[in-house]
Amino acid sequence: MDLFEYQARDLFAKHGVPVLAGEVIDTPEAAREATEKLGGKSVVKAQVKVGGRGKAGGVKLAATPDEAVARATDILGMDIKGHTVHKVMIAETAPEILEEYYVSYLLDRTNRTFLAMASVQGGMDIEEVAEKTPEALAKVPVNANEGVTIEKAREIVALAKFPAEVAEKVAEVLVTLWATFIAEDALLVEVNPLAKVANGDIIALDGKVSLDENAEFRQPGHEEFVDHAAANPLEAAAKAKNLNYVKLDGEVGIIGNGAGLVMSTLDVVAYAGEAYRSVNGGGVKPANFLDIGGGASAAVMANGLEIILGDPDVKSVFVNVFGGITACDEVANGIVQALQLLEDKGEAVTKPLVVRLDGNNAELGRKILSDANHPLVQRVDTMDGAADKAAELAAAK
Repeated sequence: MDLFEYQARDLFAKHGVPVLAGEVIDTPEAAREATEKLGGKSVVKAQVKVGGRGKAGGVKLAATPDEAVARATDILGMDIKGHTVHKVMIAETAPEILEEYYVSYLLDRTNRTFLAMASVQGGMDIEEVAEKTPEALAKVPVNANEGVTIEKAREIVALAKFPAEVAEKVAEVLVTLWATFIAEDALLVEVNPLAKVANGDIIALDGKVSLDENAEFRQPGHEEFVDHAAANPLEAAAKAKNLNYVKLDGEVGIIGNGAGLVMSTLDVVAYAGEAYRSVNGGGVKPANFLDIGGGASAAVMANGLEIILGDPDVKSVFVNVFGGITACDEVANGIVQALQLLEDKGEAVTKPLVVRLDGNNAELGRKILSDANHPLVQRVDTMDGAADKAAELAAAK
């Protein structure tokens, strides 16, 4: 889960990372009072989860409360790279900025470790720094068991060639930033710029944080960071039912048991869909990722079907199950019962289902579906054949 800047600022402040005061608002007039609290001048900053706000005109100085209202009026509702601005942060203006740096921690999946990155060339896209002057970006692996002590922080500072007069202060920020990273179960914490100001202080002027949603069970406070207004309603409904679901932009609804099988199913459907034309003119594509896991009970299957059938983009559904711990006969019974459960709830099922069963008790599972003889269920015994049929049915709707 990516955070807005004001949420990242609040997390930094909570853990002692030096930040400036700020307040988030969603109406232009509210900018007046917020700016008055900050002494009469402020920085008005668009809150969107995308970079390049400054270049797009989403960050403006306001010398007076009236000017803050005018700048907020300009920025609220602005489109920045496809993101509409619904909130702005009224931030304290920094003392004169003398230098801008970059620091971050992230999960390095490739090398299975944590990584610290630091540069004295802050205030610009770090990708640009890495491309044009790679020697200016220090990349330092961090041992998960040891973390970032003050000694490790000094090593990072030295490798990034920070000036001697700020080295110790930056090292202290790195220690505190690491504490934030670990305490909040983050995948990324980034400060750009980390500024040296006229009085010699080091301040985090902008921050980016990405939290690990898999750690939500031990981070109940993270619920307050969820942007419900921007959440896809189908994904929100699936999450409420504890389903592992991601909305895509195609026409074939996908249900499978196991993430690997579902990912393979997406590829097979996309390939098969190239032979057909969707209502949008392109090839037929998968409409979602939905992994129901190993326990494909009737209730779980009903929940999955309810989510997928509630997607107006879905024209057909492909249920692809490989029986293992959960046998195919249980899955077949689950499908039959799920369709009945939905009908009993008054939710008419009108979209065709293509079902492929393989693995443990596959023959019995196929027989159960055949005996049920549901008019909307078609059984196809191969994965490629089932994907082709699902794509064909979606194109025909």
